[in-house]
Amino acid sequence: MMGVEEQKRAAGEAAAALVAAHMTVGLGTGSTAAWFVKALAVRALDIRCVSTSKATADLAVSLGMTVIELDAVSVIDLTIDGADEIGPGLSLIKGGGAALLREKLVWEASRRCVVIADAGKRVPRLGAFPLPIEVVAFGHTSTARRICDAFAECDMGIAPRLRIRDGGPVITDGGNYIYDAACGAILDPALLADALKSVTGVVDHGLFLDLADAALIATDSGVEHLTP
Repeated sequence: MMGVEEQKRAAGEAAAALVAAHMTVGLGTGSTAAWFVKALAVRALDIRCVSTSKATADLAVSLGMTVIELDAVSVIDLTIDGADEIGPGLSLIKGGGAALLREKLVWEASRRCVVIADAGKRVPRLGAFPLPIEVVAFGHTSTARRICDAFAECDMGIAPRLRIRDGGPVITDGGNYIYDAACGAILDPALLADALKSVTGVVDHGLFLDLADAALIATDSGVEHLTP
């Protein structure tokens, strides 16, 4: 039986095989994406990479890969990234690594996006993993109150909590804060996504809907290839 870390590595290595020379590749953030970056570096292809976080960029550069800014490209050929939950139709919750805004920007600039994960990330319904919401630091407690109102509009009595680490708020690469909403179950992800995005002060949220073109999910019997 494969452990979780072995599954993550298997998914990352399978994804690295999708990359061809001369591509512009989006590099995701998180432990599974790190396995992909390491496997891709071993192939030593002539490619350019756009990173979704400083942590991933630092890893890629340390492995000899070329990392460029998103503004330097018109389109990304392929983005490979992990997820915190993979639901029906390849709907996703992302942002556990506090990089959701940059991840979504890279995803939306990509021709094709493939999500990679261990088997435990696949769920029948999104929501067990707390939904990350990235907000502007200025007036964030006021924004949090209006986020509560947005949840109420979706018949969800949720009060998001500011993500704290080492005694202070987690600060994203963009200088924003993260609030996490313990939803339990999200019955209508599209409705909630629209409600949250309409709140002034919310930069973006961790619901990635209709963005993944495929998923590579590692199980004990091998890597499964899923499509929406």
